[in-house]
Order: sequence, then C-alpha cells, then structure tokens
Amino acid sequence: MESRIGHELVGSRCIVRPFRAADAPSLAAAANDRRIWLQLRDLFPHPYGLSDAQAYIARVGVVDPPRSQAIVVDRRAVGGVGLELMADVNRRSAQIDYWLGVDHWGCGIATEAITLVTAWAFGAHGLLRIFAQPFADSRGSRRVLEKAGYALEGTMRRSALKDGVVRDQCLYARLCES
Repeated sequence: MESRIGHELVGSRCIVRPFRAADAPSLAAAANDRRIWLQLRDLFPHPYGLSDAQAYIARVGVVDPPRSQAIVVDRRAVGGVGLELMADVNRRSAQIDYWLGVDHWGCGIATEAITLVTAWAFGAHGLLRIFAQPFADSRGSRRVLEKAGYALEGTMRRSALKDGVVRDQCLYARLCES
C-alpha cells in the first residue's frame, strides 16, 4: 500500500521523502560501509563522513520536484534513491540509482522504495522509461530491480572500472504503462 503525503511516499516498510538537514548523522552512519561503496559509482565517497552527508543534502535539497530522496526506516535516513534525468532525444527517460544501509539488506525495503519512486516519477517528471545499470555481479541489486518490475534488457560487457576491477553492467528498464 502506498500513499503520498506532501513530498513523502509512504509504504509499509519505508518512507521515501526529500532529504532534511537532520538526516546527515544517520545518513553518514549508514553510508560509511565499503560494501555499499563497492556497488556504487565513484562519485559516492568512501569513507563517507558527516561532512559528505551534509554537503550532499545541501546540494540535492533545493530541487523540486525532488530527484534524490531519503529512504527512511524508523524515522532515520538509511539509504537513498535518485533519478538522473536524461536530455535531448532521451529527455523522457531517467536513470535510477539507489543504495541502502547493510543493516536493512534483505528486508524488502529497497524493492519497496524503488517501486514507490518509479510509480511517482513517471507522473512527476513525465517519463516514459526509467532504467538502471547495476553491476552484473551484484545479485542483490539486480533482484531488487526485478522484484520492482524492471526487465533485463542486456549486459554491457567490460563497461565499468570499479576499485581497479573491470566489471560488466546490466541494463534494466521499466516503461510507463499509461
């Protein structure tokens, strides 16, 4: 069950809402884990400290409608989900990125957050397509997308370099149903 309260997407496991300055301590605590960093783009710092969280929140908090939002469990920001809107002929598409603190892995929270944001983003941003590019060896991230209704479109071989290792990425997408 999902509902929208102001700028909040409310599910049964989590709330997805814009970041707040008060989220910085819990965000930094959840994000400062090498296992998370290994699955994300290099723009995500490691180690991840309080100043990283504060700077990030200050940067994304001014965008409306929000494109980067907190995943909140028990009133604490424990992850994030963001949209990168494409341009030019791809202007009705967006890439979705997400992460969740390891204490919450395997609980269905990431799947719920992705499902909530995807449904909302199609309308809020007028999108036709939302896609993700998880590392091919990231079974958890791939499973989250599949459970959230994303379809595997292909594998981009040797397409990424992370922590000195060349890795494949998969391309998943979900299309607007209306």
